[in-house]
Amino acid sequence: MTSLTRPVAPHPYDLLPPVPTFTVTSDDIAHGERLPDEHTNTDRGDNVSPQLSWSGFPEETQSFWVTCFDPDAPGPAGWWHWTLVDLPKDTTSLERGAGSPGGTLPAGAFMLRGDDGEPVYKGAAPPPRDQAHRYFFVVHALSASSLGLSKDAMPGAANTAVVFHTIARGLIVPTYQNAG
Repeated sequence: MTSLTRPVAPHPYDLLPPVPTFTVTSDDIAHGERLPDEHTNTDRGDNVSPQLSWSGFPEETQSFWVTCFDPDAPGPAGWWHWTLVDLPKDTTSLERGAGSPGGTLPAGAFMLRGDDGEPVYKGAAPPPRDQAHRYFFVVHALSASSLGLSKDAMPGAANTAVVFHTIARGLIVPTYQNAG
């Protein structure tokens, strides 16, 4: 059996224009630690989006986006697991399961389809026996209350557009490896 070992992809946000950072915390996940099975799309998981909270963002923030991206997915483009847009500026946390089917989002906020094709949080699902993948849970503080995107916007294009409105960014990066 051959091991699927690839070089670790660069930190995807290091490739973007630098912006200030702020604090993102979670009752469910921890930076550099293994993503709990509950938050995966595996036979052990339930696709439950993790609880997230954030603080220390700029006063001029007009809205937030929350994303989950796996830069280590096979292929050159990574994998978008979650894109939650147009969170009001007074939102500073999301409950566990907010991005899951039936979850509760703040008024005006909505989710774009991920690379799985559904407008929900889809948890980690790396190929069995692949290397550990990094899952970048990122909260983007934006200079606009809305980017005016439709619910049909593709996550890659939408996340490219958000770069030009990001005034600060906070993140937590757990990992997950599917033993198979």
